[in-house]
Amino acid sequence: MGTRMEVAQLESRMNSDDYRKLQSLFLDPSGVSRSLSRTEFIHLACSSVGRGSEEDYGLLFDSVVVTQEHRGLLLDSDAVKAEGRVDWGGLCSFLLLELSEKVKNTRISSVPRWKPPRTLTCPHRDPVQKVFYLQRSGQLLTVSRGGTVGLRSAENMSLVHTHRLQNNTVRPKDLWVTDAVLLPNVHKIAVSFTSKEVCFYEILSDLDFSCKYKLQGLKFTPWCLDYWADPSHPDQAVLTIGDTGGQVSALYFTSAQISLFERLSLRTDSDAADVILWDELVRGKHCSCYTVTHQAHQPAWVRKVRYLDSLEAFVSCSTRPQSSLVVSWREKESRSLRVTSFITKRGVWDLDHHGGLNLIATAGVDHQVLLWNPYVTSEPVCALTGHTGPIACVRFMQTKQQLLSYSKDEVLCVWEVSSQLCVHRLAGIFPKTHEDTHTLLFLLEERQLLLLSFNSLLVLLETMKVEERTSSHQHVVTCVLYNSLFRQVVSSDSASSVICWLADTGQKVKQIHGCHGNAEISTMALDGTQTRLFTAGTDGEVKVWDFNGRCLHRMNAGLGRPVGISHLLLLKRSVLVMGWERMLTVFRLHSFSKSLVEPSEWKGGVQHRGDVLCAAFQPPQSLVTGSYDGEIIVWNDSTEKALRKMRPHAEHEESHQQPGHLSVTHRGFADSGNSVTRLFFLPGRTPMDAASGGADLVSCGGSGVVRLWNTLHGHQVGQFLAHNPKLGSIVMTVSPCGRHLATADREGAIRTWDVQHYCLQPDDAAAKEPPQLLRSFRPHRDRVTHLETCIHDNQCLLLSASSDCSVALSYLPGDTVGLFGQEEQWRLERPGCVHPQQETTQDNRHRKGQRDTQQGVRRSPPAPGETHENTDPDTKGGEVGIED
Repeated sequence: MGTRMEVAQLESRMNSDDYRKLQSLFLDPSGVSRSLSRTEFIHLACSSVGRGSEEDYGLLFDSVVVTQEHRGLLLDSDAVKAEGRVDWGGLCSFLLLELSEKVKNTRISSVPRWKPPRTLTCPHRDPVQKVFYLQRSGQLLTVSRGGTVGLRSAENMSLVHTHRLQNNTVRPKDLWVTDAVLLPNVHKIAVSFTSKEVCFYEILSDLDFSCKYKLQGLKFTPWCLDYWADPSHPDQAVLTIGDTGGQVSALYFTSAQISLFERLSLRTDSDAADVILWDELVRGKHCSCYTVTHQAHQPAWVRKVRYLDSLEAFVSCSTRPQSSLVVSWREKESRSLRVTSFITKRGVWDLDHHGGLNLIATAGVDHQVLLWNPYVTSEPVCALTGHTGPIACVRFMQTKQQLLSYSKDEVLCVWEVSSQLCVHRLAGIFPKTHEDTHTLLFLLEERQLLLLSFNSLLVLLETMKVEERTSSHQHVVTCVLYNSLFRQVVSSDSASSVICWLADTGQKVKQIHGCHGNAEISTMALDGTQTRLFTAGTDGEVKVWDFNGRCLHRMNAGLGRPVGISHLLLLKRSVLVMGWERMLTVFRLHSFSKSLVEPSEWKGGVQHRGDVLCAAFQPPQSLVTGSYDGEIIVWNDSTEKALRKMRPHAEHEESHQQPGHLSVTHRGFADSGNSVTRLFFLPGRTPMDAASGGADLVSCGGSGVVRLWNTLHGHQVGQFLAHNPKLGSIVMTVSPCGRHLATADREGAIRTWDVQHYCLQPDDAAAKEPPQLLRSFRPHRDRVTHLETCIHDNQCLLLSASSDCSVALSYLPGDTVGLFGQEEQWRLERPGCVHPQQETTQDNRHRKGQRDTQQGVRRSPPAPGETHENTDPDTKGGEVGIED
């Protein structure tokens, strides 16, 4: 039997004359269009066109029919092949679809791929207020609130030099830096203080940071600074100051390289700096400098200022709704400003401007990122929704049409401006912070570095070089499921799309766009009948779909506000939704008589101390939930009452890992080290096993640790380190027979373990050892976001979704079949198909004369223990059935 690769080769061998001959087959002798059966098509095509064999044309016919029918009623493919017919229009549609998919899949994704975050050694004890890049020396400079300056090498981020800024105006313990800005054309930095002054320090090669000028006599405390110098006329420069009185002031320098200010007197202070009085500047006493001001933000503090040379305008923001964003235009040949105000619901924390697009991005207190045309004040160009907390920072990637936003719920989003979609979302890797944590985002595009500060903590994200490869989705894949009724794989992405794939071939058969508008689909679930798909979006809604793409119900989980939903659990009479608060949100089955379904009260109330992230169910009534702080609670599902609470051991077993691997140096990361991200009851474990003290539950989460629990007695039985703890949180799944445990990390690596007899006895010596590692392989190049096992044609398969936009299919324990959507479609009944990512490795080893079989290239037969029928649907809580 042929493969789809052979069909692709057949299509590429055919020329325009061959296609004309093929078209003529679909006309009867009188010239009327007709359709052909499979036998007719194969016979006529071979005799008239040639080029390929009967097998080639038969496979082409099957692919056309299956694609047409799955895009319609999703009938059984075998029945379709037996009864289906193809006309010329259907064949052309299929060929065009294949061409468009090939073009789409061969595009190089421009979404940045981040390495695991790295915490930097920090000389600061108080919050970092500013980060600069010194172009001449190739170093990064950080300034803290207490006046400490740190110099780092941009190559390896090592700390090179530290210095404490001198300002004798105040006592050292009262020194408070509010902001700082680099003056590259005059080799200085300007630093603002709560003592209502701006000091100018030299940053020459000796790095003594001597104070040259002190601008004093300001009416209010300068809170934010910005500096621009004309690249063609370096003497022309503008320093902009925003203060706590709502005033924006700009200092225009006309001979900056000669001297920023004139020396009107011999007035100096104990730092030997020239003292410049603000009133002198306002009265025009300095010929080399003059000022312009406006007070549009009064009485609110000015949070951010920018001078936009392309518009000859100043942009500023505040948390006052009426003056959230203010653009002040410089009138020609005048020192007055024309002010326009932009209104938002709750004000703005931060802003940035993209020169090429001429768009202003604002970080809203109302959890929204707004994009504005500076000439249109009535409404924003668009709103980017998906964050569940106030936005702290926004930064445009000037070389791309992309935007970074970081919110106070510890989520970093990458937005594609042209499509207004979130194409990448990073969560769970940043330290747990408080509402008043000072957060800074510094982007160095030329070196592809992203530096975030959380008070005094510095976290570095570096991009990875991504080779060209095909993708299953155009955006980050967030979840993957198996539908046994339609024999399909269902995957979702951060752009709110759902795609259905044929498990037998990896071919796309259906796609639903914009399921939740622009909001990311964070997770999905199938009901017990396998005919209803539940999708959860960051817009706070859970939607119920049929497989014709029709939305049947909307579940108001977030009560009208965006929330981060991490897990859906479908039970017999209810649906549980969780992820953003300490209590479970429950929807009763009887409420689904309406289109918009409202949540009911969870009788058990609030029992967790951290946000509930996941849950698992085991018949007849055992429910467990896991939270961010590592706590697991056992519930009675019928009464909704908490029975037992379990927490991980205070000390970690360190006999099988290097010392310190499980302990994180900073308390911000330690808070999430025990977080529970996945929970599974172990199939095949009997109540007798639990009664004797053996493990019946497995959990995973932060620090790469897998833990096993006894839910009957309420304690931990064992644990082992599955992945490098420095990589942070992991995901996992368990095979239906309970033999295989699969875990995956942020580098795309998957490991499979034999846990069939692991921790069966409370005093089992094996509990002190990790289970047998069966296979370690890497089908993805970035973080694995979701794992799922399924039984397909009596074979146990593993599905994995990743941030690299791909969905992979593998045999358990770990031979990779391929990526869904790849050009070469597989046939599961035929071994020997090569995973495209592994072809290069195989070829290289073949050239070296090695004869070893490549892992993941040659199929291994499924394990005998994995050919059992699936367990009761209640094991996954899948008994719920929603009627139209």
